[in-house]
Amino acid sequence: MKKEERTELICGLSGLCVFRKLREQEPVRRLLELLSSEGGPGERMDSFGAFVWSLARDGYCFSDFLRRAVFEDENPYMTGVARGKGLPEALKENAAAELRLFSRLSELSPAELWERDGESGFSGHIPCFENHPVDFQEAYEKRLSEICRYGYGIFSSAGMFRVEGEEILPVEAADSIDLDSFVGYEAERQKVFDNTRALVEGKPAANVLLYGDAGTGKSSTVKACANYFYRQGVRLIELRKDQLLSLSAVMGKIADNPLKFIIFIDDLSFNKNDDSFSMLKAALEGSASARAKNAVIYATSNRRHIVKESFSDRESGDEVHLSDTMQELLSLSDRFGLKVYFGKPDKNLYLEIVEELAKREGISMEREELFRRAEAFALGCGSRSPRAAGQFIDSLMIQGAV
Repeated sequence: MKKEERTELICGLSGLCVFRKLREQEPVRRLLELLSSEGGPGERMDSFGAFVWSLARDGYCFSDFLRRAVFEDENPYMTGVARGKGLPEALKENAAAELRLFSRLSELSPAELWERDGESGFSGHIPCFENHPVDFQEAYEKRLSEICRYGYGIFSSAGMFRVEGEEILPVEAADSIDLDSFVGYEAERQKVFDNTRALVEGKPAANVLLYGDAGTGKSSTVKACANYFYRQGVRLIELRKDQLLSLSAVMGKIADNPLKFIIFIDDLSFNKNDDSFSMLKAALEGSASARAKNAVIYATSNRRHIVKESFSDRESGDEVHLSDTMQELLSLSDRFGLKVYFGKPDKNLYLEIVEELAKREGISMEREELFRRAEAFALGCGSRSPRAAGQFIDSLMIQGAV
């Protein structure tokens, strides 16, 4: 690579203003070090090795890194398009120039990057990396046209997220469960899917309470729903009950996003004095400060009335309007627009689940023996449930019953 071109690439990367945050990415920093190095072959080789090493996350492919980094970058150009705002001409020109720069970078070969003025200066092995030409202007415009499906920033990188402090972070090794994983409860699951489809289509969608017995697939239904609608622009953000005071902040961060969001609260229950009770109540009632128009709340609970109540709570004490207070506590679940009950399966459904799971795992045990042992396993667990059925099949797999 000639000095003039190296200077051009250095100035282009140093002057990034729309995609400025890419300067913080390790491969870009390492590339700048390599391009700027005026040292001998040993110093340059050290910079070259560090650059290639930084591409490990993207399979040692520089163009794959660039695509990921550019598409995930949250910048004024992308957010302006997402919100339907008019863009300044200067912003458009800067974005176009930087996208052309990324296209040039996607054409670099290891040999071209190593050479100085047409000479290698080294006859040994040069670290390899992959690179494939990409027209970033065309690819970025296509991405922007589908922004309601792919989103931008962190939400373009994954389908499920968690909250830590004030940050929303991707869930590593997120549950990939899909519709084919389930047996039974089709009618219950369909209600949740139909509601989510309404959200995707911009129709009125309800907040949903999935309640009932443990191990019946309530949480799995929500996650399968998020996975199913991922390519249609749905993302799931999980909040623990102790994080509900952050609900308003989370809603604020996603309010202008073109994607649709499921705020997922698993195993929900309250004591009557929980501070987070009022926050959830405000969101369920549609308070402007606590509810985003592109989000719904899906909560699971083993209790129909998700506020725990004791007999002592019914004693009057010094409460003047006790009945009003009790009604407020007990009616929280009624603020969910859709309530879906997942009850314990009867014997026939339980054995149907067992039989189907056994078939999927290639277990060829006689039907009568399979059912007998499945019933004995459920008795040991204390109840029949889809979870117990899955655990029973797992136990057979461990025993080698295939």
